[in-house]
Amino acid sequence: MSQRLVLHRLATAFTLTISLGVTVGSCGGGAPEPSSPTPPTASAAPSHSADAAVVEPAPPVDGAPDGAAATTASVCPADMVHVKQDYCPDMERTCLKNEYDRSNHISICHRFKEGAQTCKAKRIPLDYCIDVYEYPNKKGARPPVMMDWYDAMGLCAAKGKRLCYEAEWVAACEGPQEKPFPYGWARSADKCNIDNRWINPSLKKIYSADPSVSKPELDRLWQGVNSGERPECVSDYGVHDMTGNVDEWAIADRDRPEERAVFAALKGGAWGHVRNACRPVTTSHEPEFRYYFVSFRCCKDSAAATH
Repeated sequence: MSQRLVLHRLATAFTLTISLGVTVGSCGGGAPEPSSPTPPTASAAPSHSADAAVVEPAPPVDGAPDGAAATTASVCPADMVHVKQDYCPDMERTCLKNEYDRSNHISICHRFKEGAQTCKAKRIPLDYCIDVYEYPNKKGARPPVMMDWYDAMGLCAAKGKRLCYEAEWVAACEGPQEKPFPYGWARSADKCNIDNRWINPSLKKIYSADPSVSKPELDRLWQGVNSGERPECVSDYGVHDMTGNVDEWAIADRDRPEERAVFAALKGGAWGHVRNACRPVTTSHEPEFRYYFVSFRCCKDSAAATH
């Protein structure tokens, strides 16, 4: 089944659910269980062996944000950015400064060698629109949290959009030059909202159905910023706040039956000390997962891609 057909079926199902007045439940209640989405693909699955052909980076058609304004206006809504790029699904980079975070059992690269990267797989052509900001996609707005994958898909569908695929999210984050961070080659808490101190949450309170109980706790835990508040936290495509601030739901590029996420993915990390880069993905949470720093942004096919 093609990517577009799967997405149209998903969007139609969610839009119909909303139009009938049925709540898209935070635990998936009442929401249709989607078939496993098929990601953008070139043809056969790319090889990841050491003998795989090396494909050097090539600048996208709409490479520079300044020159893309006219194109974006014609193929994307005014509040979205047009991205047309040959995406590399397997990028090899050189990390110059690595940290192992024992508390989260993850490795965090603080600085990559600039320009030292090689695409190890066949590139995939992408042509799509992506929201400039996190939902509700308005500068100065506070992104909602406690959103599960189904909530996110439904709210995007209500606007005639959908969630982004992992590949789309990464391409918009890395920009035309395919940088590991949206702003460059070295991790920066000055540019994006990351590395905030840990605050121990009361799970009983944040999951309470009583707003008078949950809201004060969510307010206590909130360490996010409003969309666009960090002007340097922007990719070269002009997409803001992709790393840090809140985790963002996306559609997995491939099924991961061995992981809880299966067909869902979380991108960007949140405001804590985690892997706040463009490539990493969290797959340890099921689509019904809600948390105090989980949100989303929307994508859609560009007008050019649908003709």
